[in-house]
Amino acid sequence: MGEKSIHTTDSVNPDPTRLDDYDAHPKDELELNVGGRGALHRRLRNYQVTMIGFCSGIGTGLFVGTGSAYAKAGPAGLLLAYIIIGAILWCVMQSIAELATLFPTAGSFPHWATRFIDPAVGFSLAISYGYCYTIAIASEVSAAAVIVSYWTDITPAVVITVGLVLILAINLMSVRFYGESEVVGGAVKVLCFLGLVVVSIVITAGGGPSGETIGFRFWHNPGAWVDFDGITGPTGHFLGFVSSFVNASFSFIGVETVVITAAESVDPHRAIPKAARRVTYRIAFFYILGAFLIGIIVDPTNSNLTSGDDNANSSPFVIAIKEAGISALPSIVNACILVAAWSAGNSYCWVGSRMIVAMTTDHQLPQIFGRVDKHGVPYVAVITAWLFGPLAYLSLGSGGAAQAFTWLLNLSTIAGLIAWATLCFCFIRYYAAMKKQGISRDTLPWTAPFQPYAAWIGFWGSIVITLVAGFEVFLKGHWNTSDFIASYIGIPIFIVPIVCWKLWYGTKFQRAAEIDLWSGRLQDGEIQPQRNPRNTLWGRFVDWLV
Repeated sequence: MGEKSIHTTDSVNPDPTRLDDYDAHPKDELELNVGGRGALHRRLRNYQVTMIGFCSGIGTGLFVGTGSAYAKAGPAGLLLAYIIIGAILWCVMQSIAELATLFPTAGSFPHWATRFIDPAVGFSLAISYGYCYTIAIASEVSAAAVIVSYWTDITPAVVITVGLVLILAINLMSVRFYGESEVVGGAVKVLCFLGLVVVSIVITAGGGPSGETIGFRFWHNPGAWVDFDGITGPTGHFLGFVSSFVNASFSFIGVETVVITAAESVDPHRAIPKAARRVTYRIAFFYILGAFLIGIIVDPTNSNLTSGDDNANSSPFVIAIKEAGISALPSIVNACILVAAWSAGNSYCWVGSRMIVAMTTDHQLPQIFGRVDKHGVPYVAVITAWLFGPLAYLSLGSGGAAQAFTWLLNLSTIAGLIAWATLCFCFIRYYAAMKKQGISRDTLPWTAPFQPYAAWIGFWGSIVITLVAGFEVFLKGHWNTSDFIASYIGIPIFIVPIVCWKLWYGTKFQRAAEIDLWSGRLQDGEIQPQRNPRNTLWGRFVDWLV
């Protein structure tokens, strides 16, 4: 590798108080700062990283959004869709966790694309992925306003304002406070879901006030599969499955963000691999088990599933609870959904701000956006990301404003899927570089299983989902120009910045023999020594848990 692309330890670890202490020409800085190290502080404890990995990003999509997917596919279709999407996500997580363990850089994702693929791809990924999450702040806050409408007619603007203020306050505190807020929010989500599991079992067994035993009734009538838009037979069943397949994938977007904590974790070599392994339990517990329970407690033809209320009224779990004659639980579930929505919005602001910091480490944004306070909080980046939150007020309008808000949501979900594919390709290029340069993966702190096959599955799986996202408009009699643009405009939005950056800076695709595999790794003494688990059954359990 040429001398211009190699960093000393000092250049990879810049002085936090001198983030703008660079005198290179802007076009050369892309090659100079390959370490990706920012001035963020390592304050996230292992148990916080574990909880972020297990629960972050779980918002209204899991508790409410599954209803519309279920209505399109039926019990078998929804379950199969969640199993397949879960498998793709698992492959994505294993790939990026190895990269995060070895290169715990600020923001992670854009820097990896810059480093292993092309600086132009890193720039575009930072824009699309950062946009995906900053826009999602607005979607979750506006969803919270709709959820509150379940109890009161209070003006949604008030709820949106309160939510935005809380999110900004938490993100301007030390990252350790953010970690604690995710622990509390995650605990509420887990307890809520555990309660729903128990209630679902009771309902299907006939233990509710109505005393009606459900069993697997809905798998037989109306059936395991649902006809898509009146199309009968295997074709209709397949199209319904594909439709739910796309919708279900949106519920999974956000799980991957746990690896971004590597730059602020006190022990990323231990915390990130553990979080990657825990994602298996998360997929099985929240998504696959959730899809199975929905299929046995709710009729897929129930009109409330697609009522568009977006609060507890359209949650498949609440629909089942109400039909079983249980009166108190819907409000409790709605409160949990509200906490989930706020927690997800809080997480999205944090992710968006770290994408901005990542762009400063690769000199794709002015260095002022990477400045931190004495607690290591990138306050300029936080405020910049948060400023997208007020787009939630668009949901209060009608006509063009409401349509614009819907478009923004569609764009954000497609951006997440494109990011999955790009990150898996980052691993593929990293793996090729390791092999080309003769570096054994046995020397690494942790290696992901089934590689590089898992990365290829994650790559192609994500691409397929992205391409079929708007398949409905291609069916006979279903063409809608607006829906087509909303479904696929995310692709050119990702490609155009790549082309523009390459034309302006003349960047080239990174060759495997020249990819830097050393800068940005943790130096001796950077990881704080952690107390070993006690040699007791309880100690081993706690160590396994967190």
